[in-house]
Amino acid sequence: MTDTVIRALDESDAHLFDAHPDPLNARAAHQRTTHRPHWKRVALRDGAVVARGAWWGGPDDEEPVNLNWFDVAEGEIGAGAELLRSAPWQVELEINLPGDWREHPALAAAAETRFAAARAADYELLVERFLYRWTPERGLPERPGRLVFGPEPDDAVFFDAVRRIHAATLDAHALKAIEEGGLDQAAREELEFFHWCPSPREWWQLARTPEGELAGIHIPAHNPSGPTIGFIGVLPEHRGHGYAYDLLAECTHFLVEQGAEAVTGATDRGNFPMAAHFTKVGFPVVRERINFHPVVRTVSNTR
Repeated sequence: MTDTVIRALDESDAHLFDAHPDPLNARAAHQRTTHRPHWKRVALRDGAVVARGAWWGGPDDEEPVNLNWFDVAEGEIGAGAELLRSAPWQVELEINLPGDWREHPALAAAAETRFAAARAADYELLVERFLYRWTPERGLPERPGRLVFGPEPDDAVFFDAVRRIHAATLDAHALKAIEEGGLDQAAREELEFFHWCPSPREWWQLARTPEGELAGIHIPAHNPSGPTIGFIGVLPEHRGHGYAYDLLAECTHFLVEQGAEAVTGATDRGNFPMAAHFTKVGFPVVRERINFHPVVRTVSNTR
């Protein structure tokens, strides 16, 4: 077998990225995504593309924030791993898959090849997530009217709320941030992301009971790909009443009132309560996403 050649692309040879089969229909997942040519890399063997990756970031980002398109040909796990290891950006890897990929052996095999390449490059599984998309034919969900919603200009109020919500969270990204730097880091990363989004800060809303107690928050957002359910959170002391449904319904209405013709959302597969609320509100699963993160291996010096 000849050696693998890893190449970064630019405008002149960006077509090489498209010279690879797309069995998982990743292109459909990226119809609204803009990938910069010079953030694309391919692995070549005898001139043929055997692995490819497209790193992504927002329009103002100087470095990619994740790798959200990664393909590896059958039998080329080593090439895929080398593509990841040799990249100048060690960021989270998102593998986007059809919603029914587990039910089809060919799709499952293609997915497993990508997972194996990621593991060989010292990436570890972080979480499996459901991706949702609401469209008008689903109908707008009923607003229960149990909570009072309104804006709040003080970030400190949201910071405190997110911190309290994450004190009892099922979200894998939040749990990772808590492990790395505590609840403050988890809350800070959450709010930094929504400040990064192009949607107005004024969209963020608190949800209070009729008695005025803070019950939760919802953040309607507009990421670079379109309107999305940014954050739904119920304070621990108010859980058990199904308020996440109220928040999700309100967030959907809010985005539609701002002109959204479709709304996306996501939750971890293991977050069964939130997944049930998405289904109840009328958000079908359209794809799944498997998130891996690069692991820094420490080398012990022993004599």
